[in-house]
Amino acid sequence: MHKTAVIVGAGPAGLTAAYELLQRSAVRPIVFEADRQVGGISKTINYRGNRMDLGGHRFFSKSDWVMKWWQNVLPIAAGGDQGLDLAYQGRHTHVVPHTRADADADRVMLVRSRLSRIFYRRRFFDYPLKLSWATLRNLGPLYTAQVSVSYFNARLAPRTPEATLEDFLVNRFGDKLYRTFFKDYTEKVWGVPCSEISAEWGAQRIKGLSITKAIVHALTKPFRAASDTRQKGTETSLIERFLYPKFGPGQMWEEVAGRVTDGGGEVHLQHQVIELHQKNGRVESVDVRDLRTGEVRRQACDFLISTMPVKELARLLQPTDPEVLRIAGALPYRDFMTAGLLVRRMRPTGGNTAASGMPPDNWIYIQEPDVKLGRLQIFNNWSPYLVADPQTIWLGLEYFCNEGDELWSMKDTSFLEFASGELAKIGLIDREDVLDGTVVRVPKAYPAYFGEYREIGRVRAFLDNCPNVFPVGRNGMHRYNNQDHSMLAAKAAVDCIVEGHSDKSKIWLVNAEDEYHEVASSPDREPEVATSAAGAGQA
Repeated sequence: MHKTAVIVGAGPAGLTAAYELLQRSAVRPIVFEADRQVGGISKTINYRGNRMDLGGHRFFSKSDWVMKWWQNVLPIAAGGDQGLDLAYQGRHTHVVPHTRADADADRVMLVRSRLSRIFYRRRFFDYPLKLSWATLRNLGPLYTAQVSVSYFNARLAPRTPEATLEDFLVNRFGDKLYRTFFKDYTEKVWGVPCSEISAEWGAQRIKGLSITKAIVHALTKPFRAASDTRQKGTETSLIERFLYPKFGPGQMWEEVAGRVTDGGGEVHLQHQVIELHQKNGRVESVDVRDLRTGEVRRQACDFLISTMPVKELARLLQPTDPEVLRIAGALPYRDFMTAGLLVRRMRPTGGNTAASGMPPDNWIYIQEPDVKLGRLQIFNNWSPYLVADPQTIWLGLEYFCNEGDELWSMKDTSFLEFASGELAKIGLIDREDVLDGTVVRVPKAYPAYFGEYREIGRVRAFLDNCPNVFPVGRNGMHRYNNQDHSMLAAKAAVDCIVEGHSDKSKIWLVNAEDEYHEVASSPDREPEVATSAAGAGQA
C-alpha cells in the first residue's frame, strides 16, 4: 500500500517537499494550509490587479539544484538570442531562453536587474556601500576618514568572542559604519538592541559580506558580461541580476501546487492541523479543522513534514520534558506589516529617476531615525506586470512590529494615513498623489535570534528524536531562511524518507554549512580563496 505524508503548510518548503515526494517516491503527499492561498510569505497578494510581493523575493540561489528546479517549473522568458550563463552542479551551462506557446507566454520568469539603496539624511547611498564619489560626497571627507580609521581598527583588533550581532557587524565594517548604517535600522527591524541578538543571525543573513568584498566586487565589475547570471561565488547582498516570476513569487508556488494535485497529491487550503496522535513515539494521524465549515477530520499518516511554528509543533507533540515546552513556547518572533500605496508620481530624486519621479530601485532601506518605515518596495521595478496601470507607481511600505502593538492594532485606514504621511515626511511623495491603498499583516514573519532562542538546541534535540517528524522551512526550524534554504531543507527531509532513515542532521545544516556561506568548490571549478570572517582582507 502507498504510504502517506501529511505536510503542514503550503509555502516553499511544504510544496517543495510535496513535489519531490511525487517525483522520487511512492509516498502520497497531503498538504494542509491554513491560509486562503499557497506560497506562505512568498505568496503574491492581488489588490485590484496590483500585485504585492511581501518582503521582496529574488529568485537567486547558490544552489545549482534550486536554480534548475525553479526553471523546470517556470522557464526563462524569451528575450533575445544571447542566452544566459548559469552554473549547474559546478559546471557552467549556456542556456537560451525558451520560446513558449501563446497559451504559456505568462508562465515564465524574467531576468531582472537588482538595485537597492540606503536612504539616510534624505540622501541615497549605494547598498552595499561603494567607494564612489557619490558616497564620499554624501558622507563628507571628515566622516569618511573616521569610517576608514574605525574599519582598520576593527580589522587589527576584532572583537572576540564574536557572540552578538553587534560584534559580528563591528568586526566586518568598523564601529563607525556600524553605527551609521546598521545599528538603527537593525534595531528598527527587531525591536531590541544589536547587543542582545545572536551573531548567528548575521552569519545566516549577511554571510561573508564585508568592505573588502565590496571593494573587490566593484573592481571586477567592468570585466563581467551584462548577460552573465553566473553568480555562484557572489555574496547574496551583491547579486546584480536575478530571476523573477512574471506575476510575482506566488506564481511559482501556485504552479507547483497545481503540479502536486495533477500528480496525485492533495493541497487543502483553509485547513488547520489542530492535534497530533502518536503511537510508540511516532505520529500516526492528525486532526484537521476546515476553517470554512468548522468540520474536523482525522488523517492517517506515515510521515509528518511540518512548517508550522516550532512553538506550535512542540505543543502538539506534548513533550514529557516541561523545559522543551517552555523554551519552544517562548521563542521570539517579529511580525510584519505592509502598506500597499498606489500613487500618481513620486518626488524626483535625481540620477536615473523616471519622468514620474520613480527611482530605479527594487527596494530602498529607510535608515531615517525620525520615521518607523523600514523598507520601501517599488513593485514596478520587480516586474512591470505587477502593476495594473503602468502610468501609476505601486509601492510597498514595510513596517516591523509585534502582534498586538500600536502599529499592528491600527485600523487599516489609519495605518494607510500614517504610512503615506511618513513617506511624505521624508520627501519621497506628496500625500495628494496617493490614489489607493491596502494593508497586509504577516504574523511570525521573522523568527528572532534573542531571548529563549539561546536554548533552542534543547528543542531541536527533542524534535530529532521524533523519528517520522521533519521540521522544515523558516518557522518550522525557527531559522531566518530564504525560500531557497527552505527548499533545500525540504529536499533533505525527502532524502530521509526516500532513504529510509531519520537522521535529520542534513536538514539543520542548510544555511549553516560553510560551503553555502562562502564559495562552493568542486573538482570542476578553479580553486578559490575562502574569504571568511577570519580571512577577509588577507588575500
